[in-house]
Amino acid sequence: MRKSTLLILLIILIPTLYFVYGMIAWNVSTSFTEWKGAKPSGNFVGLANYVELFQDPMFWRSFWNTLFLFLMIPCSLGLGLLLAMLLNQKVKGARVFLIIYLIPFAFSFVVTGVVWAWMYSAVQAVPMYTQPGTVMLSILIATVWQFTGYCTLLLYIGMKSVPQKVIDVAKSKGASTFRAYRKVVFPRLKVSILTSVVVLMIFSLKTFDLIWVMTSGGLSGAAYTLPIYVYAEAFGKFHVAKAAAAGNILVAMVLCIVIPVLYWSFRRR
Repeated sequence: MRKSTLLILLIILIPTLYFVYGMIAWNVSTSFTEWKGAKPSGNFVGLANYVELFQDPMFWRSFWNTLFLFLMIPCSLGLGLLLAMLLNQKVKGARVFLIIYLIPFAFSFVVTGVVWAWMYSAVQAVPMYTQPGTVMLSILIATVWQFTGYCTLLLYIGMKSVPQKVIDVAKSKGASTFRAYRKVVFPRLKVSILTSVVVLMIFSLKTFDLIWVMTSGGLSGAAYTLPIYVYAEAFGKFHVAKAAAAGNILVAMVLCIVIPVLYWSFRRR
């Protein structure tokens, strides 16, 4: 039974790895060519596309906008921690509240973009997402709303692993509720917090459809993130090689997140 299971896993894993790493290798090789337009070009140009990329102000705006979305991590974690603490206070119907908090996470980014665009338009004469100065803030609010429930779930499960008696003992010694949680519960939430941070980082790096739906392409670059920049260069301007170079930088950012986490996980085991 074990051999057959291993064989099935290998049959699924090998084509997946071949496709993923093959596409990455193809993208890297494309970034060193002068491919512009619909017809592929194999002419080697070295680092010219990367030099052009780093000299492009739109790339740097996209880069900083992408990093700006990282603010969803402390915001979602902070709100999720507060909600998890409230749910852990023997609240009646805690599971019902938890399901309600999780509903936004079940939405696709397209649905979230449509819903929040409608909400902004309903309460504001000039919606935030239509203004270059506030468009990224409007996107950040929408992403925090979508991921707070996910963080709440992970943190609530982590809190449930701590016996209530331990918390009660800390309170009986004069500690406030927050102090009891800070001393007893929070140190045991490292795995939950790390998982939330990694997932939120990856989603902040790959957010495309929410921004595209809300801004119809990025308000002439004001709402550009790296995924939208790659799309605009490849399919808007047909600068395929330059888009491949930007895509490689995006992949490198993802690997800078994933590899340390994997290393920490295996080392911890």
